[in-house]
Amino acid sequence: MKTWFITGCSSGFGRRLALAAAQRGDQVIATARRVETIEDMAEPLDGRMITLSLDVTDAAAARAAIAKAVETFGGFDVLVNNAGYALFGAIEEGTPEEYRPMFEVNVFGLIETTRAALPVLRRSGGTIVNMSSGAGIEGRGGGGYYHAAKFAVEGISEALAGELAPFGIRVLIVEPGPFRTDFLGRSIAMAAKEMPEYAGSSRKRYRETSNGNQPGDPDKAIAVMLQAVDADDAPLHLPLGRIAHSIAERKLAAFRRDIDAWRHITIATDFEQP
Repeated sequence: MKTWFITGCSSGFGRRLALAAAQRGDQVIATARRVETIEDMAEPLDGRMITLSLDVTDAAAARAAIAKAVETFGGFDVLVNNAGYALFGAIEEGTPEEYRPMFEVNVFGLIETTRAALPVLRRSGGTIVNMSSGAGIEGRGGGGYYHAAKFAVEGISEALAGELAPFGIRVLIVEPGPFRTDFLGRSIAMAAKEMPEYAGSSRKRYRETSNGNQPGDPDKAIAVMLQAVDADDAPLHLPLGRIAHSIAERKLAAFRRDIDAWRHITIATDFEQP
């Protein structure tokens, strides 16, 4: 039996993962900014789940939620940083009032929750699951701020993997493509300013046409995530769905082309060896 601490459980992958873990017999601390949106989940689960209010941008709240988890279950061995949302719009269209809060949730909230959880995990070992995205693998026009936030999640996660391995703590970076959750509905903010110069890279039409038509089955994704957390040989990177794999393969191929094309020029920038 595992004990999970999961952020962002009001909808989407967070809610589904919390329920799936508890229904298979694990213990779950499910959190959301508005706890009333998740209280119904715990009622039929015979004490295997508690629900807590947690705004991940509040470091003190993160510490308090971790303390309550330890008080209730004695600790936990899986931390899932799932809370987050996206901002769509060209870089020039976005404003600080729009993009800074998104970074506070997706990046700094993840950092604060992880820092609060690490003293617990270092005692017991376990797994940190950081929810990234195909958007954390490759950047595309119209989603630059969201790409930047998820690229940060990737870098933080890779660094944590090296830092925490001596403590028996693994890191799993989950990189879903488009899945049929309500992400494109309730978890997307659009830059208020729409400049005609960037109409060609707008993600607005993508949101309108793709919401409800995403190819990914979220229940299958949750099953794979549970399998990866349970596995002894789980990878650091876990792209989910054909589109996420295509993104990764395209990025790797483009990176290789760039490296090879300028290799003889760029490696010559080192000092000459005596």
